[in-house]
Formats: sequence, structure tokens, C-alpha cells
Amino acid sequence: MTVRTGRHFLQIPGPTNVPDRVLRAMSAPTVDHRGPEFAGLARRVLEALKPVFGTAGPVVVYPSSGTGAWEAALVNTLSPGDRVLCFETGHFATLWRDMAESLGLEVEFVPGDWRHGASPEAAAQRLDADISHDIKAVCVVHNETSTGVTSRVPEIRAALDAAGHPALLLVDTVSSLGSIEYRHDDWGVDVTVTGSQKGLMLPPGLGFNAVSDKALTAARASRLPKSYWEWGPIIDANEAGFFPSTPATNLLYGLDEALLMLAEEGLEQVWARHARHAAATRAAVRGWGLEVLCADEREHSGSLTAVLLSDGQDADAVRKIVLERFDMSLGTGLGRLAGKVFRIGHLGHFNDLTLAGTLAGVQMGLELAGIPVGRDGIAAALDHLRVD
Repeated sequence: MTVRTGRHFLQIPGPTNVPDRVLRAMSAPTVDHRGPEFAGLARRVLEALKPVFGTAGPVVVYPSSGTGAWEAALVNTLSPGDRVLCFETGHFATLWRDMAESLGLEVEFVPGDWRHGASPEAAAQRLDADISHDIKAVCVVHNETSTGVTSRVPEIRAALDAAGHPALLLVDTVSSLGSIEYRHDDWGVDVTVTGSQKGLMLPPGLGFNAVSDKALTAARASRLPKSYWEWGPIIDANEAGFFPSTPATNLLYGLDEALLMLAEEGLEQVWARHARHAAATRAAVRGWGLEVLCADEREHSGSLTAVLLSDGQDADAVRKIVLERFDMSLGTGLGRLAGKVFRIGHLGHFNDLTLAGTLAGVQMGLELAGIPVGRDGIAAALDHLRVD
């Protein structure tokens, strides 16, 4: 039996490390979810969520994964046969398309190379051509967890506005909310989708929809089947601090503490911290002589960095060595990137020394895997951290 000492380094891009404060909050005794103590917790959490999304509107919370929140966004706003515009930015964008098709929606899927975000130019072209406004929704993954590429959502909104197009804008922020700058109201987003297990620093188990007035209006005409996911009963019950079905009570205790931590640091500072750690990580990758998968400087992710290896080099072999030798988990390559990339998560409850240890483990793992790398990777990252 291998005996491990110290903490496991969980450096996948979610689920992320859960802060001790959040774990302690979740260990509180479970309370009556129909009682006054829970009502106070629910009202407090629902109000504290709004600035994290950048909205004055309602945020719907489900006991679910982010995938459940995807489905909620679609079934509450659309009807069978509706046409939606999606962008192939990576594995999760592809899964969202698959879900839309399985729900009976007609999907126009803009092809992509998994190294760039959703193209505002392609969006403008398709929206301009849609004279009859057959497109009912535009679905964008803000930060593609499989690639480390962040789409420029404000530019997609600008394309909708320039075309005078009434389509809803639905955005997945599962690996960006609470890590990368995001503004639901200011950017004109209609439904923002996220999950609890990344920037919100919780275990998996909560899904969220932030909802605009326009989306609420669309929900009244939507004809896709729904029951559990329906916004109306949840929003109505939330006014009194309750839910129509049993909520994930102790996860909400943890969320209460996590939102307090984000408020204490300040969202602007949280975004800046993530951007700084991402830049230091990219400096390390370049110092190793390797390639960052994201090919557009405007679209680098603050949450994670996907490292592309050369043909004949096995990214999964690197991950295996790093796990077995240094007790650190790195993200695997998903879909067409399997075996070609590994992903370094640098989001959530994270600091300079954690990043330095992570990059040291990656460098040693690369060397042990026989991949020729420059020895300047960690030094380049530390130089970046010292300057900033």
C-alpha cells in the first residue's frame, strides 16, 4: 500500500479544492427546509448570488449538475422545433448541442477548431442572414473547460444588437463564474448557466440559472416539456425563502460561506487573481518550450490552461506519472483532444504557492515522461508572480 502524506493537489479545472471554511459550514446540522431558519439562509444566499452573476434579476438554484442547468435554460425558453445557433468551441459546447437536439430543437452548429472561441463574425453573418428570425436562441460557452478558451460574449451580444435580432442569448459559465469577468445584465445575457464545483468553491451538486426579464417572458410561451426544471414555481417559492422541492440544504450552507469569501476579496480582485495566475502558467508553458492550446491572445482562460503536446507524445502518460509520483491530478484531454493535451486548473481557492507547487509537479512529470522541456518554465512563472 502506498502511503501519501500532505494534501492531494487537485489541479483539474473542476471540481476544485473546497476551502476549509466552506467544508466547516457544510458540516452544520441539517435543518427543516420548511422552517424559518432555512428561509433566512435561502433569502440571504439568493440575494448574495446576484452580484456574482452581475444581475439584479432572479437566480434559480437547482440540486443538480451544470448539465441540469443547461437543460433548464433550454426547456424554459424554447419550444419543439425551435432553431438555435451554437458554436463548436470544444467538448462541452458539443454536448450542449447534443442535448438541444435530443430535446427536439433544430441546431445550427458553427464549426470550430477547438482552439478559438465562438466567432462574433460568424454570429453576425448568420444573424444578418436570418431575416425571418427563425433563430430563437444563441448558445455560447463562455469558458470552454475542455480547451481553456474564453469566448468574447460582449461581441456576440453586439452581433445580435447590430442585426436587430430578437434571439435569446444563453451562456454557459460553468468554469468561469467567480473566476473570470462576467456581467449578466451589462452584457445583455438572457440565461446564464453555471454549477457549484468550480469558481464557487463548492462540491458538485448545485446548478444555477440567472434569468433576464426577456427570458421570463419567453418562458411563458415555451412549450418544451418541463416539471422539475420549471422556473415559475421555484421563483414564486423563493420569495418566501423556500423551494417547491427538497433543496440541497447543506450545500446551501456552504454556498453562503463561499459567497461571503468572494465578497470579502471583492470580485474585481478575484478576477485579477485568476488572470495573474493564468498568465504565470502560460509563461511556464512557454518556458518549457510547449504550446498553449488557445490560439488567440484575446481568449486565454483565467480558469485553466490546456497544454498541447507534439504528435507522438502522450499527455495521459504525463498525467499518470504526475498522479503516481506527486499525488497531483491534472485534467485529461476530452473528445478529440484525448491524449493530446493535459489541463492545469488554476481556479477557485488558490494562491501563488499552490501555483508554484503545481507547476513544479508538472515540470518534473514532463521530464520523467521523457518529454524534452526547457528548464526555465518554473522560473518564468515565478518571475511573473514576483513582478505582479
